Parts: sequence; structure tokens; C-alpha cells
Amino acid sequence: MAEVVESTGVKKESGYFYYLGKDGNVWRTKMASGGKPGGGAEKVADANISRESGYLYYIDGNGDVSRSQMAWKK
Repeated sequence: MAEVVESTGVKKESGYFYYLGKDGNVWRTKMASGGKPGGGAEKVADANISRESGYLYYIDGNGDVSRSQMAWKK
């Protein structure tokens, strides 16, 4: 089950990949298409998230930073 970590309200645009960077902020980059390279990354929101081990962090459909606990195979 996912939980919202930070409400950023980022408005996602088509053709861009949104992700949580190593610095804990929300970034986006233009997706490659038809053999053409994508674009450079640009910061779109300050979230200042400190990652916790065992969780997958992502930008959800509402543009907020969410996380889900990873399933570990034993």
C-alpha cells in the first residue's frame, strides 16, 4: 500500500518522465522518442525527501511524492 510522503502538486506534462532525484527533489526529463534522444533534466519541485531503506519512491498520479514498501524475496 502506498503512502504520500510529500504533497508537491506537480502538474505532469505528456512526454516527460518525472522522478525523485538523489537530492530528494522532484525532477523531470524529456523522454526519448523514435530514436531521438531525450532532453536534459530540470528540477520542478523542492521536496527535500530523505529516503528510507526498503521503500520505492515515485511521483504518483497527483504529482505528489509517494512510497511503497518493497517486497523482499527470501
